Formats: sequence, C-alpha cells, structure tokens
Amino acid sequence: MSQPLSGVLVLDFTTLLPGPLATLTLAEAGAEVIKVERPGGEELRQGPPRFDGMSATYAALNRGKQCLIRDLKDPADRKTLEPLLRRADVLVEQFRPGVMDRLGLGFEDVRKLNPKIVYCSITGYGQAGPRAQEAGHDINYISATGLLALQPGPADQPVLPPALIADIGGGTMPAVINILLGLRQRDVTGEACHIDIAMADTMFTFAWLGLVTGGATGRYPGAGELRLTGASPRYQLYPTRDGKLVACGALEQKFWLGFCATIGLPPALVKDHVDPAATKAAIARIIADETAEFWRPKFAAADCCATIVASLEEAVRDPHFVSRGLFAHAISGPSGATIPALPVPVAVTFRDHETTVKSPPLLATS
Repeated sequence: MSQPLSGVLVLDFTTLLPGPLATLTLAEAGAEVIKVERPGGEELRQGPPRFDGMSATYAALNRGKQCLIRDLKDPADRKTLEPLLRRADVLVEQFRPGVMDRLGLGFEDVRKLNPKIVYCSITGYGQAGPRAQEAGHDINYISATGLLALQPGPADQPVLPPALIADIGGGTMPAVINILLGLRQRDVTGEACHIDIAMADTMFTFAWLGLVTGGATGRYPGAGELRLTGASPRYQLYPTRDGKLVACGALEQKFWLGFCATIGLPPALVKDHVDPAATKAAIARIIADETAEFWRPKFAAADCCATIVASLEEAVRDPHFVSRGLFAHAISGPSGATIPALPVPVAVTFRDHETTVKSPPLLATS
C-alpha cells in the first residue's frame, strides 16, 4: 500500500518525547526516519519499563525507525552526515537555540547543502525571545503560560495534569502539522524553510476560553472560575459511593435536563444559574448515595453526556476502541516478543496495515 509520506526522508536529531513522537507519526504515515543518536544511544534507551531486554518507552516512540550513531561534536562524524543532509526532505532537532548552529548543522548550514530542506526546531520557548535559553519541562511550560492556573486543584492539594500537554499538544502536534505545511509549501516554491516550534506558545491555544473571557471582559479568570474548569455543575466530576467518578459533561440544555431527570434532582436546583454551588452540592450528594455500576446503565439509557471514569486498563479493553484497531499495531522485540504500538493521530487510510510488525532501531554505527 502506498502511503502519503512514502519516499520522504526524515533526519531525526531529537530525544525523549516531543520530537520522537512527531517523527514516529511521520513514520507511521510512510516516511523513512533515520534517528541520529549520540555514542551509546540516547538516554531513553535505558529507561523503564523494560520489554524484551530494551526500554519499552524507547521502543514505543521509535518503532519502525532506523538508527545512526554519530558524535556531533566530532567534525569527522558530522562530515559523514552530508550525503544524508543533501538527500533529506525533513530535519527535526530539539536542542536549545544555537546548539545546531555551533555544530555546523543549523538551518543556514544545512540549506547550503540542501536548498529544499524543511527544517523543524522544537524548543520550550522558541528560537528567540527573553526566555529562549531557559530550561524547562512540560509542567514549566503550562505554568509559565497561565494554563495550569486555570485549574491546579485545591491550593493545599494541587493536582498534576494526567497528560503532557506541552510536550505533545505544544511540541509533537504543531511540529507534525507545520512539517506537512512546509512540505506543501516546498512543493509550490521549491524553497527551504525553518519551522520554529515553541512548546509554550501553543499553551495559549489550549487556554482559549480564558483568553477570550479576559479579552472580552477585561478580567482574566482565576482557578476554577471558567465553566469548563469547575464553575459549572454541568461539567464536573462527581464521586460515587464506591470511590469511582461520574464525569458529567451535560452542557447543552437537553443533556442537562436528561441528566437531572436521571438522578432525580429537585426542580428548583435544575435552574443551575440561580445558585451553582447549591446545585453542585446536591448532585454530589445524590451521586455519592449509589455505586458506579448503579449509575452506569441509567446514564447510558439517558444518553446525557455522563459517563463513569474508566481506568486505563478498562479503556484499552473497551470493545469500541478495540474495534477501531487502536491497539492492533505491534512492536517487535529482539526475541520476536511483541507489545502493542502507540496509537498515533494518523487515519487508518494513511497508516500501514495493522499486521505489519515493526521493531525499534538497534544501535548501529553506519
């Protein structure tokens, strides 16, 4: 089967999560990805958990790629990369601004070898600006942009978000989108481009409702003040008697009325604009009187945007997600043992067949 990115060569100079997941997505759409790693391999190769003698996290993020070991500080090693640099369609790097320039592998250096290269740089705060050289990780980017402040949980018991929003939503996804745009632009103009992806930048996109609210009213919302971050009883997590949670998303009036009827909320409290806190408290008491299994069929029958929060183990066994083939692709270890491959946001139409088993790259020097 011919895939959309068949024939596209990607040189991957990235490590850890944002860049490797971006190039994995390109690989799953048919691109040839060559991962350039330091002598001994990237740090993630040693990380837990282990699978068939290797790091499962490294294997998951680098399925189907090739590996090339080079010491980028060694001029002789860098010289050997020139044939690939001349042939590549895409280069992705994740160093701090200026590092690739000092190595002689910056955009201008590579463009001299390859006038059509799509060169993507992923950093925390971008290639320029007062914070460009500042170290950070996901939690720093979502905190610096105000996103985390919209709902950090109680001040005495703050909650870490369950997803790496900046790494994936601010790094991986924008990188993939803009690399594809860069390839399209190159098709039209025949010219190279340098894509500057700052993980922090897209956190403002995630804070869209807070930004709109602040712009429209002149007052930016605080913790839990937005309808979707805790202010509304229609969009809440309610504990059940057995310690599970009901996720209520009954925003629209028809869903809200269906939810209220299902739980038997007193009519006066259905008008939640009158006293949202009182409505929320009443719902919490009602939900807490019964178990999750009591509520599950009732909410399913009402079709009112209320679900029982599933554990990750339950979710991967859900017949719906299984039927969609999300976990049908596989990673093969050295012995032939397999584990499910990561789901990636590539449509079934464009991804390779689910029977194709791929391995992560072993350490190689040529």
